[in-house]
Amino acid sequence: LKGECGVSCWTAVIAYSRRRYRILGETLDVAVGNCIDRLARLLQIPNAPSPGYNVEQLGCRLIPLPYVVKGLDVSFSGLLSHLQAVTPKLLESGEATQEDLCFSLQETAFAMLAEVTERALALTRARHLLLVGGVACNHRLQEMLRTMCRARGAELCPTDDRYCIDNGAMIAQAGWEMLRVGQVTELSQSGITQRYRTDEVEVAWRD
Repeated sequence: LKGECGVSCWTAVIAYSRRRYRILGETLDVAVGNCIDRLARLLQIPNAPSPGYNVEQLGCRLIPLPYVVKGLDVSFSGLLSHLQAVTPKLLESGEATQEDLCFSLQETAFAMLAEVTERALALTRARHLLLVGGVACNHRLQEMLRTMCRARGAELCPTDDRYCIDNGAMIAQAGWEMLRVGQVTELSQSGITQRYRTDEVEVAWRD
């Protein structure tokens, strides 16, 4: 494997090789964006403009939280379950504020992502890291990954926010690239596969 390496915040670490995107590591359970959104719901943080954005703005003091990395995979379910269990008590006792909990979730979850991504860069010897997905808009995540990339002599390439937060635009672009090279599926053969994985797609539009 060589070339680019990418992080999609649903969450997976992906590399490209032989007309396939290869999943090097992924979340074993809850996606990082879902984890952040559920903390926002637990803390009754407003949805506008987005829960993730509001959580980012509230960062403050670090509280130790579960940290689970297994090779190139991560697990966020323990982190989320722990937060759901301790948050009411911490807030009621004054041991922590909403700001502390938001900051701690971000720092812990993003450190996990940075760790597995660095391993993927080392494995693939990639010099470019593409960051996509809704959580890719988070400036703290970008900062942590940029620092890691700089230390490895790699370049972080965050996607424009307009495309990160709009799945429709990303799907349309992929569809256009497939159409451009004649990769077409007849309507009668079309369907929805709930567990369709990135590494199942033949990437015919790339050399």
